[in-house]
Amino acid sequence: MISKITTKLSFILSFCFALHMQAQEKIYNGNPDTSFETARNLAFNQERKQAQDTLRHILTKYPDYHDIRTFLATTYSWDGDYKKARTEFAYVIDKDPKNKANWVAAIKNESWSESPFVALEMSKKALKFFPEDPELTYLKATAEKSTNNPLEALNSIESILDKNPQDENALSFKANLNQTLRKNTIGVIAAVDFYSEVFDPMQYYTLNYSRQTKYGTIISKFNVNRRFNENGTQIEFDLYPKIAKGLYAYLNIGFANTFLFPDLRYGAELYKSLPHSLEASLGFRSLKYSTTTNIYTGSIGWYTGNSYLSFRPYITPGDNGTSTSGTFTYRKYRSDADNFFGATIGMGFSPEINQFNFSGNENAVVDLKSQKINVGYYFTSDNKRNAWGAQVGLTHQEITFDQGNYFWIYNITLTWDLRFK
Repeated sequence: MISKITTKLSFILSFCFALHMQAQEKIYNGNPDTSFETARNLAFNQERKQAQDTLRHILTKYPDYHDIRTFLATTYSWDGDYKKARTEFAYVIDKDPKNKANWVAAIKNESWSESPFVALEMSKKALKFFPEDPELTYLKATAEKSTNNPLEALNSIESILDKNPQDENALSFKANLNQTLRKNTIGVIAAVDFYSEVFDPMQYYTLNYSRQTKYGTIISKFNVNRRFNENGTQIEFDLYPKIAKGLYAYLNIGFANTFLFPDLRYGAELYKSLPHSLEASLGFRSLKYSTTTNIYTGSIGWYTGNSYLSFRPYITPGDNGTSTSGTFTYRKYRSDADNFFGATIGMGFSPEINQFNFSGNENAVVDLKSQKINVGYYFTSDNKRNAWGAQVGLTHQEITFDQGNYFWIYNITLTWDLRFK
């Protein structure tokens, strides 16, 4: 009996010893510089898997050998494994934020992964450690162009040329930017709502013209609405003035002389960029029919990778109480800010986003219940001159003049923009 127990104990001890020895073999034991050089040679000779194995092995003993971790991240980026590269770059930047080479490599990784918003945010952070650095400013300009901010990209490039007028990369980028920079846009929007009951289809059209200036964007709109066998028009103006770095505003005013639109609408909102790729805003809208309806709103948005998420509430005080509603928006960007898939879901009725659904009963309309979902896809031509969009939506809404009963609204919207210098 004792002999059997001794045999079992010996087997268990041998097994544990073997596991211990195997674990020891997994820990790197050698000259890290020599192994690093070997891994570099492997990587440059198209043997990156073996190189990455060697680099990871060294890091088991030297986790803060930053050059090795940076090179490992770079090989991941070469292979298109941008997520792994992002993790390794984040580690070395957190440990040593004053190493410019790590910032440059990390920003390029985000650009290659078609995450221009992340690249832009990272370049701004890097420039806090290296103010006015031309290489980082150039990467910032590239990200600004990709996020559809060509004027800001031009300003960034010109700041490089102010200090070094012979910078060949900046000169080439500026020449390319001037060829494609289109400050003017003419756009057309056509939409139709089909109702499950009560109403005939309703049509909405918008002809707009916008111009980008160094002070912000100006947009003029001519809106046409056909419903109840009536036609109505509205003139509207939007302004997005830049106030300071990371701070801009939205201003709106519109005029009409038909019950199909508010006689007067106006609004304002302030937007502020926040850390961690967040943006917040706060503002109001006012719609004047026979009485004036004031709507208070704001938003919180977050850029993460190629995605953008935002939530916007609407608070509308009225004689019958205060109405609240809200929308949640998601966008998945592709190559730039003009190419994306978007979806919006909403709960509650807001006169701001449902202004076309008034029918002379604006005092009670804030009490209406509504649920909606919209999905859309937006894309551009290869030269970015033309931009198209298509959206379909479904709304389940309480009837304005028969509260407690609902109908369905099926929406189709098509857009087209033409950009020119």
